[in-house]
Amino acid sequence: MKRVGNLKAAITDPENLRWAFWKAARGKHDDADVRRYQAGLDIELRMLRDGMLEGDYPVGNYQRFVVHDPKRRLIHAPAFGERVLHHAIIRVCEPLFDRWLIADTFACRRGKGQWAAVRRAEGFAACNKFFLKLDIRKYFDSIPHDRLLARLERRFKDRWLLEWFARLLGTHQTQPGKGVPIGSLTSQFFANFYLDPLDRWIKEAMRFGGYVRYMDDFGVWGASIGELKEAQLRIEDFLASSLDLAAKDFPVINRCRAGMDFLGCRVWPGYSTLNRRSRRRFRRRMAFCEGRMRLGVWSDLEGQKHAAALLGFVRQVRSWRFRNQVLDDLGRWPKGLEPGDPRRELEQQSAELPVGEPEQQQSGQSQQQHRIPGRPSSDQGRMAQGTEPAAVLSAGLFEAGGKSPVEPPGAGSTACERSGRFVVSIEQNEAMAGRVPSRSGFEGMAANAASGDPVYTGAGAGDVARRVPSRGGWASGFSPRSAGGDEGDRI
Repeated sequence: MKRVGNLKAAITDPENLRWAFWKAARGKHDDADVRRYQAGLDIELRMLRDGMLEGDYPVGNYQRFVVHDPKRRLIHAPAFGERVLHHAIIRVCEPLFDRWLIADTFACRRGKGQWAAVRRAEGFAACNKFFLKLDIRKYFDSIPHDRLLARLERRFKDRWLLEWFARLLGTHQTQPGKGVPIGSLTSQFFANFYLDPLDRWIKEAMRFGGYVRYMDDFGVWGASIGELKEAQLRIEDFLASSLDLAAKDFPVINRCRAGMDFLGCRVWPGYSTLNRRSRRRFRRRMAFCEGRMRLGVWSDLEGQKHAAALLGFVRQVRSWRFRNQVLDDLGRWPKGLEPGDPRRELEQQSAELPVGEPEQQQSGQSQQQHRIPGRPSSDQGRMAQGTEPAAVLSAGLFEAGGKSPVEPPGAGSTACERSGRFVVSIEQNEAMAGRVPSRSGFEGMAANAASGDPVYTGAGAGDVARRVPSRGGWASGFSPRSAGGDEGDRI
């Protein structure tokens, strides 16, 4: 393939540097370093351009910190001025990196990403019987600088740009001549580009059609276990001889119908669910958000933004039952006592509700009276006098799942199982009548929605709105049990 050159002018163009600043500052305008850089933007960009042309702009000033998400990683965050430099280089070089990659590589590419890789894996699992799952041991810490630079020289002929690549690589070493920093923009593209020979060798030399890679996680699909065992040995030899890398010690070979852990999901033929680790993390983070709101550290709006981001992640796979269970647990409402539909919605649905025949009463049982959905009975009217609106709703008798209200079996009766449905006693409803949700935590979000306060409506906010009790019923105006799930949420 023909090498690319003459990129120096495009990278150091003032408009490209200005764009790189805004890209690096996106979402960080409150940081002190960003405000300081922006206050003297023209001067800073002129210094950056002169330093890049001369090759002496300071790089390697990392802020180091550790994250445990899900495993321990040492992050090296460059100084803000260096981040602007990275964005200026990648804006020009990104299309060139992307041009040389195969279609089944999904990391750091526009129009692809994690969920596109999961969907592709679902398709391969649906038309193959077995899979091989491999991962590279400490990939970012094991990339050799000399081999990476040699591969870059085969694609770029601009000597000025190659020198900058070498300078950026030289700022970090986990062992002599190896390692790229996690947290640097250029490191992501270098790491993704370095495994391109592996992609082409598996697809073109080994002739495996079923292959997906996301950074250092990749899977191969085949027709038999013997075929995949042989492929595993050949891939490990190729990694050691051609790329100076090592696969992890425990590769996974199994049937596709048994499911494959991939990118936080459990991939099945044609669909995906959350794997065990992702479910555990989702529960922990949602509980953390709830705790921060109840303590007053986060406002309801800020807490809902965090919760919506988490829900937006899990909505990508079949998780309707799981995420509703988590939100039920956080809401702390006893089963069978969830607030039902607002009266207006029940009146609209009353025409569609089936009218059942009166049941045969046994001797010794009190007479049951069915009432029109949305209209309180005389007992409920007496209970509701002098109470707040939320207490009136709480005093209503609702079936498990938030469906149409029913009358109690009789005064003083206990919860019983009738016709496969859970019925709540008067005593329990009277106890619940005084339990008005407070304006904190997830209850506060719904109260904001009912009072007209701003409520975030980003991806996944609908789950929070449907499952959160408010002072006038459910924030979204309908019962969570009647709400449909996502496309594919059929379990």
